[in-house]
Formats: sequence, C-alpha cells, structure tokens
Amino acid sequence: MSAIAGTSVAPHSSASHVREHGSVLADVEKRLLIWLAHRLPRWVNSDHLTVLGALAMVGGGASFAAATLDRRWLALVPVMLALNWFGDSLDGTVARVRGHQRPRYGYYVDHVVDLVNATALFLGLAYSGLMQPVLGLGLLLGYVLLAAEAFLATHAVGIFRISFSGIGPTELRILLATGALVAIDKPHASAFGLVSMQLFDLGGGIALIGMVVAFAVSSFRNGQALYRAEPLPGTRR
Repeated sequence: MSAIAGTSVAPHSSASHVREHGSVLADVEKRLLIWLAHRLPRWVNSDHLTVLGALAMVGGGASFAAATLDRRWLALVPVMLALNWFGDSLDGTVARVRGHQRPRYGYYVDHVVDLVNATALFLGLAYSGLMQPVLGLGLLLGYVLLAAEAFLATHAVGIFRISFSGIGPTELRILLATGALVAIDKPHASAFGLVSMQLFDLGGGIALIGMVVAFAVSSFRNGQALYRAEPLPGTRR
C-alpha cells in the first residue's frame, strides 16, 4: 500500500539532477562563494544560512511595504537583498565544500523557502505604493508559474535551470536594489520617452513580460525534449 503523501520518504534518492546556471555573474559568483565557504566559521552551517536568507528577504519585503509611509525605508532594501544573497547562495556551497550534502532535504527546503521569500517580496512591493498592487500580484503569479515549471523539469528532464538569457537571481537582486535606491528620490520614470509612470510599474511590467516569455520558452523546450524521448508508438524514426 502506498503511504499518504508527505508522511514517508522513499528509501532511495530521487534528487539527482544537473544544475544549469548560465547567468552573467555565475562564474565570478561561484568562485566568491567557494572562497567564502572555506572561511566561514565551522559553527555556521547551511541551515543557519538558509534561515538568514529567508529572514532577510522577509525584511526586504517589509522595507518595500514601509515605503508607503516613508520612501527612505527603501535604503534598507539593498542591505536585505545582500544578506539574502549571502544566506541563500552560500548555504548549498557550504554543504558541498564540507561534504554535508543532503540532496532531497536541501532541494525541498530551499525551494519551499524560495516560495515564501517570493511571496514576502512581491506582497511588499504590491503594498509599497511604488507599483500597482495588481502588478505586484501578477509578478508573484509569474514567479510561481516559473518555479513550478522549473520543479517539474527538474523531475522529468533532470535539469534544474537557474537562469534565463543570462539573468539569474543575483542579477535580479542587483536590479531590484538599484531600483529601490533610485526610487527614494525619483519614483517615476519615462516609459520609452512617451509617458511618465512609476519606476516600479515600468520595471515590473518588463519583468512580467520576461517571466511569461521564459515560461513559454522553457515549457516548449522541455515538452519537445520529452516528446522526442518518449514518442507515440509508430512515430519513432
């Protein structure tokens, strides 16, 4: 008899997959993370770093939400994103450097935390007054769709793609931090020289379009690869 979902763990590992990370900063970031991992105090482990990254992202969302009262709160956003990068990016590297990998636990917890982080961030943006609330919720929906497709592809194709067209989490953090600092004094921008609109409405709209394109391209590419691997009877050449 099969166990109820979530009440047991299969005795074999099903978390083996290839991580594909082709962002602009990926190589530099990898070397920096390995350098940091070797110098981190031994009492700091990957779980500590995961918690730090999660708390920092919640702090980032709260900083955006506080901007509705005073935009100077946005100065905290880059600090919170830097702490999030440190915790979220370094936890897996520390586990690998120390030989403490827990593939299924790490994969599951890391991405559950990512979903919570994204919810905190985009709800903070939706409440910040810096963008239309519906756009903030649209970005959250777009992220969840992308995450779900990536998780399915990891299981079905065996490849976990971390970036798209040279843009990964670190690049997005940098863009978000830069936008937050600019928005303290200049919350509005000119959209293609035609109309003035809120800076984060413009950036969020572009990001949402990018999410839709990334979802469509990844879904088509992975579906095509799986169809070639498992064609209908009589169609194999």
